Amino acid sequence: MTTPRIDTVGFFDALASEMNAHPEVYEVLGDVDMDIAVVMRAEHGDFRVLLSFEGITCAGVAQIGDGDERTASCWLEGPLDAWQEMFDDIVANGRATGWQTINSLTLVGDRIAVHGDDPLGVDLFFRFNQTVQAFLDGAAVVATASASA
Repeated sequence: MTTPRIDTVGFFDALASEMNAHPEVYEVLGDVDMDIAVVMRAEHGDFRVLLSFEGITCAGVAQIGDGDERTASCWLEGPLDAWQEMFDDIVANGRATGWQTINSLTLVGDRIAVHGDDPLGVDLFFRFNQTVQAFLDGAAVVATASASA
């Protein structure tokens, strides 16, 4: 199965829809109140998206401009190919495995790193990274849905 194009608002909208359709997955992880930006660096231009998590939902997905990630609680930044590898692993395995989990990638920090202007905002990522991972793991379902469409 092929991973859909990941550097689009449509892809992240589909992840949000998948999250919002399955509150039972997120209820056990607890409520989240955090805005997190994703920055994918690429030669053809960077892609930035702001994800707003409220309670057990993703309440908003919006493309943002250069530097606007600083308005988020924190942001995850890395080259598009590192993001692609992570999402390809999710699609291949149904969820992120091994060193391709967002927690592992950000702890090592050499490909995808967590940033923030406020240490408490960065702490939110580590506190809620299981919810972020479950959100990202939704790519497996999104890929299946786009393959059959």
